[in-house]
Order: sequence, then structure tokens, then C-alpha cells
Amino acid sequence: VRIVESGGGVVQSGGSLRLSCAASGFKFGDYAMHWHRQLPGEERKEVAAISRTSAQIRYSDSVKGRFTISRNNGNQTVDLQMNDLKTEDTAVYYCSAGTFLTGQYDMWDQGIQVTVSS
Repeated sequence: VRIVESGGGVVQSGGSLRLSCAASGFKFGDYAMHWHRQLPGEERKEVAAISRTSAQIRYSDSVKGRFTISRNNGNQTVDLQMNDLKTEDTAVYYCSAGTFLTGQYDMWDQGIQVTVSS
């Protein structure tokens, strides 16, 4: 099982970044995918989730309207387009595979830093 994340970095407030996770070693289409973030000094929290067929999507209130999650089952990738970034979006972002309704997270990547400067 391997989940490799890319796309993090430093961006100015108001800017955009696109994170991507590439998965291998498991049946990608059998799993919901999620994006989480961990702010300094806080617990890791889910910010977006997408069901196996992309029919269901949810966002946390903190990112709704600014972030968009999408997946490509053929390429076994899941992306997080982040627009209108704010300094409070600065965090380590993680990708996971699991279930959609019960929020079970079975597989994780190593995380990637996103820093939004003012």
C-alpha cells in the first residue's frame, strides 16, 4: 500500500494550491478518499471526503466554498484544489483511504506542509 502526496508549499494569502495523492497497492475504487489537516497544536481533522464513485462529497465548514475534492479512479488519484487560501489554512495536510459514511480511515500518506503567508 502506498499513498504519495504532492503539491504542498508556500503561497500568499488569497492564492491557490492543488494537492494530489497518488495511490497504489490497493483497489482504489473500493475506497472513499479523504483530506485532513493538522494545524499546529491541534488534532488532525477531516476537511473533505469523496465517495468511491464521487457521488457523495462533504466539506468541513472551514473550507466549504473554497476547497474542491475530486478523484480519478482510472489514475488512482485524489486531488484537493484549494482557492482563496487564508493564513489559518496553514497546516500539514494528509490524504487517507477508508469509508465515507462512517468516517473510518484505513490508510494514510505521510502528510505535506502547506504554508499560507500574509
